[in-house]
Amino acid sequence: MLDVACGTGRHTRFFLARGYPVTAVDRDTSALADIEDDPRLQVVGFDLEAGGSFPFGPGSFAGVVAVNYLHRPLLADLVAAVADGGALLYETYARGQERFGRPRRPEFLLEPGELLEAVRGELRVVAYEDLILEEPGPKAVQRIAAVRADVLAPG
Repeated sequence: MLDVACGTGRHTRFFLARGYPVTAVDRDTSALADIEDDPRLQVVGFDLEAGGSFPFGPGSFAGVVAVNYLHRPLLADLVAAVADGGALLYETYARGQERFGRPRRPEFLLEPGELLEAVRGELRVVAYEDLILEEPGPKAVQRIAAVRADVLAPG
């Protein structure tokens, strides 16, 4: 499992607690100090927006999770990182969020259907939403769950 821009490690901790190995990546990984000795955890300090090469190859992870993070140059790398039979879970702010608060800048807000376009031809969409969430406060988001298409091949 790859936790992209893991921050305080909410998703890293969730998956570790369920027995999954996790690679947590962020430019600042200090919030993971209390769990860094877990043998199922690989912590990668890396600035995803610095312009360097994405540190993981295609098909590297059974799951890729990204929440409340958008850096468009990485979208293709994140989709490619999903292994055969693996899944992408992605949720972040969408256009319309500027009415409710931060983020407001267009570079941090998905355009309508943008996550669908990011996986087109690569992953099979299992679920997709583009909506306004009312709780805990209003926010505009897109979210997608998609799997590597090969998982559905007859066999």
